[in-house]
Amino acid sequence: MQPGAAAAMEPALGPQEKYHLITRNLQEVLGEDKLMGILKERELKIYWGTATTGKPHVAYFVPMSKIADFLKAGCEAPWELLELRTRYYENVIKAMLESIGVPLEKLKFVRGTDYQLSKEYTLDVYRLSSVVTQHDAKKAGAEVVKQVEHPLLSGLLYPGLQALDEEYLKVDAQFGGVDQRKIFTFAEKYLPSLGYAKRVHLMNPMVPGLTGSKMSSSEEVGP
Repeated sequence: MQPGAAAAMEPALGPQEKYHLITRNLQEVLGEDKLMGILKERELKIYWGTATTGKPHVAYFVPMSKIADFLKAGCEAPWELLELRTRYYENVIKAMLESIGVPLEKLKFVRGTDYQLSKEYTLDVYRLSSVVTQHDAKKAGAEVVKQVEHPLLSGLLYPGLQALDEEYLKVDAQFGGVDQRKIFTFAEKYLPSLGYAKRVHLMNPMVPGLTGSKMSSSEEVGP
């Protein structure tokens, strides 16, 4: 070690300091006691998934700022991306994080198809489908699945697939907007029925769009 190197190193954060970084500026946390329990034993592993439905917009800086906090707190962050346009999203998201000074060493990008096509995942989809009611599946996706007169079956499957991601990514917590709350409580209810652990859920507030609802990359505004 070079002289003076030890003095330049930042002091290790304690569990309470990490907890503060992880939860500050969030709108809601489900599983606070479990979160603190994990932080007392080891680093937290957090998952944030995004679907590549359109162009990333300025509101993406809200979760980016929280991911900066997670990484500063020593968390590992596997980031799930869907297959379509993943390379574009990965490059844009990395650039956004670097623009606000976030180191990327502990950030890992994971494509859903890396594990969602496995035999085990498929069998769990069937197992979950055998215990989830149509009412609960529809209610869970109400804030994030487009509500139309003739909904597709995929909209009912979506909450269950997102819940299973928590187990197959082997994370302790999932992070998302408060619009994900019903999916998070759905996961807390149904994952234990498959023998899997209930995860911690961290929610940031939503940024309103020009139309008055939440800002969404899947909705085009203007010409």
